[in-house]
Amino acid sequence: PNSPQTVFRIASTSKQFTAACIILLSQQGKLSLDDKLINYFPDFPSYANTITIRQLLNHTSGIREYLTLAQLSGLTDDDHYTDQTVRKWLAKQNKLNFKPGDEHSYSNSGYWLLGQIVNQVSGISMAEYAEKYIFKSLEMNHTHFHNDHTRIVKNRASGYAPNESNGYAISMTTLEMVGDGGLFTTVEDLKKWDDSFYDSTVLNPNFWKQMTTVGTLNNGEELTYAAGLGVVNYKGLKLIHHGGAFVGFRAEMIRFPEHHFSVIILANRADADPTQMALQIADMFLEQAYHNPQSDVTAEAQVHSDNESRAIVSLPNNKLQAFEGVYWNHQARISRQLEIRNDTLYYVRTNGRVTKMVPIAANAFLWTGTKIPIVLQFEEAASPKTFTLQIPGKAPSHYSAYTPINSFSQADLKDYSGEYYSAELDITYSLQPENNGIMLHVNGEATAPLIPIMEKLMTLDAGQIFEFNDTKEEFNVSMDGVTDLKFSKINRLPTPN
Repeated sequence: PNSPQTVFRIASTSKQFTAACIILLSQQGKLSLDDKLINYFPDFPSYANTITIRQLLNHTSGIREYLTLAQLSGLTDDDHYTDQTVRKWLAKQNKLNFKPGDEHSYSNSGYWLLGQIVNQVSGISMAEYAEKYIFKSLEMNHTHFHNDHTRIVKNRASGYAPNESNGYAISMTTLEMVGDGGLFTTVEDLKKWDDSFYDSTVLNPNFWKQMTTVGTLNNGEELTYAAGLGVVNYKGLKLIHHGGAFVGFRAEMIRFPEHHFSVIILANRADADPTQMALQIADMFLEQAYHNPQSDVTAEAQVHSDNESRAIVSLPNNKLQAFEGVYWNHQARISRQLEIRNDTLYYVRTNGRVTKMVPIAANAFLWTGTKIPIVLQFEEAASPKTFTLQIPGKAPSHYSAYTPINSFSQADLKDYSGEYYSAELDITYSLQPENNGIMLHVNGEATAPLIPIMEKLMTLDAGQIFEFNDTKEEFNVSMDGVTDLKFSKINRLPTPN
């Protein structure tokens, strides 16, 4: 049975401890947060000279996601690969997802790199460094970075995930990468870590100030992410938090510093939702603080009020019909549909989730059911039809109408079939005609059929987007955390009669 002494893998909740090692090294004068990545990885492409340690800490580096690169290489959570493999992948990437500092995009690669920097600067492994300067000092005696998957851990919890027979199966990993995750700990030890936030005996106030100072984009916009910790406003109160999810483990740690109140939940079930549970517990204990009439009106509450006060106009069905269709966001590589249901226009995602919208102008709609005013506005006289989704605090998203393609032509089967090589992953993809469709083969094995979206654009159920050039001799693959990974045709395949 689980107990307060049970040792759990806490996945990305580990990131704050990686950040802590970096902050401590900076306080020891062994590195600067403004050091460039190239200082530590001279074999990386020239863009490493534009990325700072600070940008790695707050996820603004633009580095491609190594877990997605692993998936694109045909590997899963059940497969074993090493730090050397991850380094090789990242060193071969010819471009970033975006210019460093221009955007915020959660990156496990960034925190893996931070862990490697700790190894280099300290002269010992990050597991040893954290043990010496954090865990031992705070008497976190049952906490360690798990960089050896064969290590026996007393009171260790196994991870579980639902299976297809309405039961559970073991869900673990042999991966030994640490930095982005990999911490093993207990609720009792995390309580000691939480106590250190208020007691500067071991970790000084400036340490925690650096840990909780949010990042800033190149345009001056402040983020809600600091150093391995999210810093947000929740119902009028400052909330410092981070969750984690990997294989059969889920974790959440939330802290309301102004009330010296924290909730820590560790779970070894992949279907657990500790974030929701932690906030529900906080709601029970802090309800009076949320609704204190002396408190300032929160920005969220004010926006919610503004949202409800928007004037709604009436648009007949024939006007709404002009907005129906399928739309493509080129930057995010996602498709969305607008359709009428019961005289109301709905925003429909590819997973089937829908959002009801109400018209606030002849060409603008307000999302319902949101606490912030999300507006969908059409550009007048644009061809093809184009709308912009405006979410407060985020850059506008632009969508253009397109006509979906439901099947491949015989010419498509001939043009697209072939073997394509990616130098950045050192892997060959084979696109093979099969049953009037195209099957993707990776590492010699059939993986999934390609689904056409529009001309020169197709996808897989797993979420990869394949975008071909005009000659159909090259394509770029994009997926969560990886943008425009290039493949070039090296061999044509015969088309079946």
